[in-house]
Formats: sequence, C-alpha cells, structure tokens
Amino acid sequence: MKPSISLALSATVAACSLLFSAAAAAKTHAWDMSLAWPAGNFQSRNAEIFARQVEQATNGELVITVHPGGALSIKGPDTLMAVENGLVQVADMLVSQQGGVEPLLGMDALPGLIAGQEEMKTFLKHARPVYDELAKKHNQKILYAVPWPSPGLYSKRPISTPEDIQGQKLRAHDKPAYEFLQSLGAVPSQMPWGEVVPSLAAGTIDGVGTSTSSGVDGKFWQFTPNFIPLNWATSLSIVTVNLDVWEQLSGDQQKAVEDVIQKLEPEFWAISAQEDKKALAVLRENKMNITEPSPELKERIAEVGRPMWDKFADAAGPQARKLLDSYLADRGQ
Repeated sequence: MKPSISLALSATVAACSLLFSAAAAAKTHAWDMSLAWPAGNFQSRNAEIFARQVEQATNGELVITVHPGGALSIKGPDTLMAVENGLVQVADMLVSQQGGVEPLLGMDALPGLIAGQEEMKTFLKHARPVYDELAKKHNQKILYAVPWPSPGLYSKRPISTPEDIQGQKLRAHDKPAYEFLQSLGAVPSQMPWGEVVPSLAAGTIDGVGTSTSSGVDGKFWQFTPNFIPLNWATSLSIVTVNLDVWEQLSGDQQKAVEDVIQKLEPEFWAISAQEDKKALAVLRENKMNITEPSPELKERIAEVGRPMWDKFADAAGPQARKLLDSYLADRGQ
C-alpha cells in the first residue's frame, strides 16, 4: 500500500505544481482608469468599450475598471504626473492640459493650427513620435489617441462680433485657450471640468469655451442659452499606462492589448466625427440659440491666432519649433 500511496502523492504534487505554474504564467492584472469626463461622454464610453474588449482578448487576465467624472480625484492638468507616479495605472488626459509639465504638449490647442480630423492626422504623423518620447520620459506608454470635436463658445449673452466678446468672463480649458480668449478681449479663467457647472450656476463665469459634446455633458442650456461654433482648434485626448505596470504584462497580454487598440482606435475617431453632429442636435432640441460668427469675428480670430504659433514655439523650445515647422511644411505653409 505504501508504494501506491507514495505514487499517488507524487502525482498529486506534480499536478498541483503544473496548476500553480499555469496560474503564475497567466497572472491576473487589475488596472484603474481615470477620466475627467462624465460617464455619458463619448470618450468615457470609448474607455468602457476598450476595457471590455481588453478583458475579453486577455481571457480575463487584464481587468480595467473605468472611473469617469473625476471619481479618483485626479484633476485634468495633474493626469500626466498621476500616471507617472503610479497614483493610477491608466488614464485618459487632454494633451494640451499637460502643458504645465511639458510645454510642447500645448501645441495642438493653438488657435487655427489644426482644424478637423484630417489636419490632426497630418499633425500626428509628426507629433506622435515626439509624444511617445515624452510619455516614456514620464514613465508611461501611449495606448491610443482620439481627437475632440472642435470648440465653440457658450454664453449668457449672444456672441457674433468681436465687440460681443469684450469683457466676457469665459472658462478656458487650457493655457492656449486662455491666451486666445484673452487676445479676443474676454476675461478668461482656467479651471478643471468639475468646477465649470458650479461656476456657471454661481455666476462666477459668463460662459465656457469647449466642445459641443461637453456642452451636452454639462447641460449648459440651463445656464447659457447661446452657442457659437468658432472651431478654433482640434484638441486631442490620449490614454496612457504607467510603464512599470505595462511591463508586468506578459508578451502575449501586451500583444492582445495592442491588437484591441489597432482595431478600436479608428472606430473611436469615427465616433468623435459623429459626436459633433449629434451634440448639435441635442443643443437645438434644448432650444439653444446657435449662431455663426460674423466675417469680422472670423478675421479677428485669424489675426490673433497665427502670431501665437511662433510665440509658442519660441517659448516651448527647439523640439517644439522643429515639430511646428515640419507640420506646416507638410501642409504647404
């Protein structure tokens, strides 16, 4: 009986060892993903799709929990550093809001520089390698990037001419928007998304410079009955992961994530392209007064925008100048 017991015990130990090895090889990872945008925003919905498909592609070995609406108390401009320091494993961030850490990252928000998705694609041919390098410098990897619909102005009083903007207290989402609105004669305030609606309700600001989709998120028709689509820039969101966390994944797991990204990123761009039309329809349904800028306002926007490009490149350093020049050359400018 003893030899039989010994053989059975050995077989059991061997089986357990194999199971343990298999479990170790297929280690389960859990990531938290931070977003400043509300749950209903298209970028947040994209993140949910990404998380779901990653979990499926890795057979449940990588589970990403999406936390929209600033639920992890990470403000937009602090996102790059939060991922670098491991406060959160992965996050969606507005690139231009990270300009306080890396000034070059404010370039895509320069007024008149990038208009629409086709120009953003041209810009990213030159900018993506630079962004990848900066991400690595801050201990992270870019997973995917999705542009926002172009911004306009929500206001309590109608805006159509340059004179209408004078003295208006308007929220700016980043430094370039702040400088742009200030150049137009407004009195801008730079504040994170979570403070916008309370500031509108309290009368601290008269209006907001942001996209149509963000206006729907904030139900701005409750506070600002007017909207003018100025389309002065096309901003970009990127989703990054902490590099230490990324390198904990196996090669197969990394490939599974990258395959999901390759499939989803073009779909996310298409969603963004449709978002502006859908959001405009919602604004109209809620009786917002949507007006077009006068020729005088368009001319004024062009006047204040172009000088900001060179000023920005000079301030942000040689790498910014090289990026700006290569992009403009590609556009024949």
